Amino acid sequence: MGDRKGPIGVVLAGGSGRRIGGGKAVVELHGRPLVSYPVGVLQAALGRVAVVAKADTELPPLPGVEIWTEPEEPRHPLAGIVHALDGAQGRAVVVAAGDMPFLTEQLVRHVATAEAGGRPAVVPRAGGRMQPLLARYEPPALPLLLSALSGPPRPLTEVVERLEPRLLEADGDAEAFFNVNLPEDLLTATAMMDRTDPASR
Repeated sequence: MGDRKGPIGVVLAGGSGRRIGGGKAVVELHGRPLVSYPVGVLQAALGRVAVVAKADTELPPLPGVEIWTEPEEPRHPLAGIVHALDGAQGRAVVVAAGDMPFLTEQLVRHVATAEAGGRPAVVPRAGGRMQPLLARYEPPALPLLLSALSGPPRPLTEVVERLEPRLLEADGDAEAFFNVNLPEDLLTATAMMDRTDPASR
């Protein structure tokens, strides 16, 4: 999947992290920076990976990873997706939030290779709702998302619904969409990892 025509993996790390006390990307989970988990999975599944972040985002060392600096405003995941598509220069992107430590290579590859059926995005659905923060966005999505970004702020799910994406049922991968927003989420993630084989992470 690391060929020149396949999608680029992009980790979105532009959030302020204020709910977890700031510096979310460098918060440690099982001795590793939180952002390193989705970065590592995307590298293994896709090869080329970039992190989209604000200029003031604190990031750990990420060997082999491109850093794409997005504008300071707005602070919205949609801005990160738009910047990712712009930076990909005509290639699709598989985006993942920087706070998703349980992504799997299998799920990322499924999202990356699923037939889009002419739709501008491929988005998993788990727990009865779309998961637009682990999804593939095709180049034709860029003008549509850019238009939404320039309008009144709207929830990301609402914006992505308007793309009429190809949906992938992913209830069997529900754990992969767990994200760390609060200090208690970090404790939950630690407990989840303690229950699994460390070598599998």
